[in-house]
Amino acid sequence: MRHGNVGAAGDCLFAHALTLAASFPTPDICRAVALATRTVCTGEIIQTERPADFDLSREHYFRVLQMKTAELFALSCELGARLSGAGRDEQQALRAYGVALGTAYQVHDDCVDLFGDELRAGKSLGTDLVAGKLTLPLLVGLERTSGAERRSLETLLREWRPDQLEALRSRLHRTGALAESARVIGEFCQTAQASLDDLPPSAGRRALAWAADYLARQTEALAASAGG
Repeated sequence: MRHGNVGAAGDCLFAHALTLAASFPTPDICRAVALATRTVCTGEIIQTERPADFDLSREHYFRVLQMKTAELFALSCELGARLSGAGRDEQQALRAYGVALGTAYQVHDDCVDLFGDELRAGKSLGTDLVAGKLTLPLLVGLERTSGAERRSLETLLREWRPDQLEALRSRLHRTGALAESARVIGEFCQTAQASLDDLPPSAGRRALAWAADYLARQTEALAASAGG
């Protein structure tokens, strides 16, 4: 699927979400969805302001992730809890779970974009590079290189061509970029599971814990298959 089509589909889903939210008798749900939409759009603007910025920090990267993908996960978890009658503490716990899991999911997706298999991923790889997005594996690679090697890596990214993917993977493997990214994903998955600790035992809680564990295991499988 082309990137433009993906963006259009996302816009349609946002519009549909607002339509559904407006159908509730209270304006609180619609307000929450609208606020989350504003946060996501702000994150997108911040991200597009710094394409191919080789001085980008991990903190900036995670800030954008938490304003985009993580915000949508958090909103879904928090509203699900609210609509089921959960108390404020449970809503906040599930929101924290959504932030952590959403962040882990996006980092995993960023890793798949570089180290995955197109048939398994069901999408073209390297799309972040085409858009000039510096994701965590790339930031790790840049952090762990210097001098001529770093300048060469920057040139490769600045003058990106799809036929250079294997060369880029080789460079990133030498820096341990995938292993470090997998470690970070694992930490976020653990944070997500810890957010559930104070919730009462239930099938729903077990399912949410399983989701975080599943993502961690998928990440481990990706690292193993890619030789990371």
